[in-house]
Amino acid sequence: MRASRLLSALMLLQARGRMTAKELAGELEVSVRTVYRDVESLLAAGVPLYADAGPGGGYRLVNGYRTRLTGLTDSEAHALFLAGLPGPAAELGLGAVVATAAIKLEAALPAELRHRAVLVRERFHLDAPGWYHDGDSSPYLAGVADAVWHQRTVQIGYRRWKAPTDVTRILRPYGLVLKAGTWYLVAASEPGWAPRTFRVNQILALRDLGVPFDRPAGFDLAGFWGSHVLEFRTSLWQGEAVVRLSPLGRQRLADLAGAAVNDAVAHTAGPPGTDGWVTATVPIESVIHAETEFRKLGAEVEVLEPAELRERMAATARAMAALYDPPRKVRRAGTRRPSSSPR
Repeated sequence: MRASRLLSALMLLQARGRMTAKELAGELEVSVRTVYRDVESLLAAGVPLYADAGPGGGYRLVNGYRTRLTGLTDSEAHALFLAGLPGPAAELGLGAVVATAAIKLEAALPAELRHRAVLVRERFHLDAPGWYHDGDSSPYLAGVADAVWHQRTVQIGYRRWKAPTDVTRILRPYGLVLKAGTWYLVAASEPGWAPRTFRVNQILALRDLGVPFDRPAGFDLAGFWGSHVLEFRTSLWQGEAVVRLSPLGRQRLADLAGAAVNDAVAHTAGPPGTDGWVTATVPIESVIHAETEFRKLGAEVEVLEPAELRERMAATARAMAALYDPPRKVRRAGTRRPSSSPR
């Protein structure tokens, strides 16, 4: 365990340059005192490591010192080959690069780990998009990625959901996020240059302005995205509905609804009645959205509250009943209507 930690510390310093004892402790999840002992061990092993004193100080390696990638464990080799998603890489224009890197990595591995890497490719396949969504199709994804990488300001034409729908924005692109097969651009937008999110497949036009910008030193893409997702989920639910669910309806709801709705059913549903139905209070985005979602359950759900949602469900049920009751004989396409006159 300690040998693995020492190697991790060495790799961190090699990748990031100067790091303080506190920063190393945070990355390695150990105490600062443990970092001091590890540094002493690295020095004793002959690693050219030294410390800079003062507010801007820290540990760093002698310029030019590099260590080869050795000592990979089985799990680490598996993780490296599972981490490369060829689909998203190809969308970013990096498919060939990722394939070449994988070949080089495989060639550098010992024979045993190389064999295990082959097994990973044979037995695991990652398909990020959902069943009913093939992922984004955006002609501007590669251009956006290039602007992110080279820190260049861009002008985009963008289609949003509220009026005016088609707008023009000047952006400083900070990073790209792939969420459930959909690419999102995190970028600072004028006025104010506060970071926001944009769906890449809603970009209608892209022009690289060739103007470089300085990325904020403290900006954390993963941290920003985590806060954005939390804020989105918090603001998503605008109300509640009281519903009755049949056993089949509850089973279908597990597949059709998200975790928040199913968790609400699990925590608010009372004991089943003699017919097996339960009553539960669930969050809803809006009355219109809830009607669409509950219609998927057919007659396996009854909305009790709010009254507006119950009436919308009843109106839809009446309209559907009018189509099917009384039943009428439907003539199949290609068949001839019988003649009304005798031969």
